[in-house]
Amino acid sequence: MAFHRAHGRLMVEAVPLSDIADRFGTPCYVYSRARLEANWHAYDAAFGTRAHRIHYAVKANGNLALLNLLARLGSGFDIVSGGELARVLAAGARGADLVFSGVGKSRNELKDALLAGVGCINVESAAELSRLAGIAAELGVEAPVAFRINPDVDPGTHPYISTGLEQNKFGIPMRDAPALYRQAAELPGIKVKGIACHIGSQLTDLSPIADTVAGVLALAAELEAMGITLEHLDLGGGLGIRYRDEEPPAHADYVRVLSAIPERYEIHIEPGRSIVGDAGVLLTRVEYLKQTPTRHFAICDAAMTELIRPALYEAWHGVELLEAPAASAVAACYDLVGPVCESADFLAHERELSLTPGACLALMNAGAYGFVMASNYNTRPRPPEVLVDGDTLHEIRPRERLTDLFGTERQLP
Repeated sequence: MAFHRAHGRLMVEAVPLSDIADRFGTPCYVYSRARLEANWHAYDAAFGTRAHRIHYAVKANGNLALLNLLARLGSGFDIVSGGELARVLAAGARGADLVFSGVGKSRNELKDALLAGVGCINVESAAELSRLAGIAAELGVEAPVAFRINPDVDPGTHPYISTGLEQNKFGIPMRDAPALYRQAAELPGIKVKGIACHIGSQLTDLSPIADTVAGVLALAAELEAMGITLEHLDLGGGLGIRYRDEEPPAHADYVRVLSAIPERYEIHIEPGRSIVGDAGVLLTRVEYLKQTPTRHFAICDAAMTELIRPALYEAWHGVELLEAPAASAVAACYDLVGPVCESADFLAHERELSLTPGACLALMNAGAYGFVMASNYNTRPRPPEVLVDGDTLHEIRPRERLTDLFGTERQLP
């Protein structure tokens, strides 16, 4: 196991996490190379010889070192901005290995994507199709496209990470898709490649995925009857991980549902959280213990600026002591909070722990939507990121300095 206990110490691979906290300070993000690669291989192995492409969702965690490791495995990438395009190219990916999703692509982003030779652009509206066709004509290139379909399937997840319902901003209603595909097929400079969809994140039930597959297959049959040939069907990502008591489907069961797709289509998926989520933790140190008439607070040096998921989604992360509790530790039901001046600034509520000031903790399963959503609110430097490979440590991003935060600002003369 990537994260485990040995002689009472919480380890990442062969390294005690407390050693990392001492060397790099806290807060600090720590990732396991072995877990990251094992998660990617689990998807790849589940498909076997079936034609498929795994496009890692960069928005989950975009550190260059992690992207480079995935590129070495043969992964493709799902990007949602021009910044992510530049990031994955800098990490060693090829343009042909990218799929460009996102509801609001700018002219410059589309132009850069075409110049980079991206494998597919997932178009989300008639207006985007028109803009893309114009840019392709200007450049004298062919734009490979799929339309992102909104299948109106309830993924049964948090409303903020649900993307496949009619009220969501994403995708094209299924009923409007045939006309848009016909229009795209007739446009010069546009090459129809497939169908794309994504219904949400942290999915723990295969039923919505099966419903989505059925809807996509029905649309594919209608398009084929119109004479439109498709190469791939992109079912997005969203498979969940275990934060508390969830029971996510096994990779093999997930792929079995996707295997309802005929073999003439290459299957594309866009996993993010399920590749990097349980490969990372956030280390934090207790600064103070504070008791009020109704609460025991553990005030930590990490905050919503480092891990916003609890404040934004009321997300639950496991909390583990890095070392056995000290003899002077106070056992209580603690709320873990940070120093940011917001009542929403919490990491965990009502956790039974034995703590002392200075105790180090790990927020578990924080590899996805952790650092990538970190901010500098309250002029707080973002934490370092450390990758562990066996017994070797790699600082893959140093801690920001205060001067990094305001060094480019200018005062008035």
